[in-house]
Amino acid sequence: MRRYIKYIVVLILLVAPYTIKAQDIPQVWDLKTAIEYAKEKNISINTLKLNSQTAEQNLIASKAAVLPNLSGNVSQAITNYKSGLQNTSGFGLSSDMTLYNGSYLKNDIKAKELSLQTANLSVEAAKNDITISITQAYLNILLARENITYLKDLLTTSEAQVKQSEQQYKFGTIAKKDLLQLQATYANDKYTLVTAQNTLQQNILTLKQLLQLPTAAPFEVSTTDTVAVAPVLDNLASAQDQALRTRPEIKSGELNIQLQTTELAKAKSTLRPTLSLGGSLNTGYNNNNIGGYGYQLNNSFYQNLGLTLSIPIFDRKVTKTNVAKANIGIEQARLSLLDAKTTLTQNVERAYINVQNANSQYAAAQEQFNYTSEALRISNAALKEGTNNIVENLQQKNLYVQALQAFVQAKYTASLYTKIYNFYTGVPITN
Repeated sequence: MRRYIKYIVVLILLVAPYTIKAQDIPQVWDLKTAIEYAKEKNISINTLKLNSQTAEQNLIASKAAVLPNLSGNVSQAITNYKSGLQNTSGFGLSSDMTLYNGSYLKNDIKAKELSLQTANLSVEAAKNDITISITQAYLNILLARENITYLKDLLTTSEAQVKQSEQQYKFGTIAKKDLLQLQATYANDKYTLVTAQNTLQQNILTLKQLLQLPTAAPFEVSTTDTVAVAPVLDNLASAQDQALRTRPEIKSGELNIQLQTTELAKAKSTLRPTLSLGGSLNTGYNNNNIGGYGYQLNNSFYQNLGLTLSIPIFDRKVTKTNVAKANIGIEQARLSLLDAKTTLTQNVERAYINVQNANSQYAAAQEQFNYTSEALRISNAALKEGTNNIVENLQQKNLYVQALQAFVQAKYTASLYTKIYNFYTGVPITN
């Protein structure tokens, strides 16, 4: 039983650093809070951070490889000869260090430094990806919430119209079919509102999953967040140039070329001789020798210092193969960088086109929404006064609903695409 308790305690200690505590989870979320939380708590990002820590330890080990080592040894042996038992003891210290190995150690340190920088850039790239995903999910929540606000107002109007029509039907001023049409429209408005509320819940669930929050965690989006469609800061050429100079995936590709070039230098260094310095201190005791224990340890004490030159002659083409593979790695790194640059410039161009189209659609949708809102207001007033028929009012209402949905969608789409486009140029999403 104690053994199982011990295992449970160890497991808790291992898992504890990655466990999300209730007090660490905000109650109300705005966009900045969501992005910062994801950067700190996201599992994939934290995994990449651990990879970066591993790369850092590899660098520490690589730098330590140029230092001399030191080891001690103690031996005790009993040997049975025909003449009897022989008892021997030995004590020693030994050390060696590499003086020259064709700059292999120097290039290995450089390679580990580049690997660490690349690992850190992978973390930054992952943060950029999660930032875009969370921004889109968050704006979808705001979109659904604003859509619900408009639909509630619409439902209130429909309810008032139904109550008024019921009174008119009692007095015989409208036909039964007109009342049924209004009641059907009222029911449809309720259905539309419920659908919008379900969409909001689904969008909230999407964001919670991106944030990797527990199912039972309370979640409320800030009511103070507003969306403004900001103008584009840079033209396309300037934005592409800025992205190529600042994005982590491009920097990582450039470092990868340097890394592969360093690996080539490491591979070539094994063709050169290796010079190392070694030394040792040793002493011992043998019960068959003359003198006591202390005398023999003092008398047998000796020191050794020497140089060793190792010259590669034939290594079964290992070095030649490694050099060829390193050259291939350089070409692959160059192609990867070219692909990353092409993909990035295409993404920036796509974002630029999206911003232009979204802003144009937003302007048109806003104008259409203003017109249909005013037209519906006039139609509702005329219906209330009895100067407009129900069919025309329902047609106007359908136009309004279509314009409403187009307007809200266009507003948040324009905001999202603008944020994404500016983000490529280094402007923070939450600005």
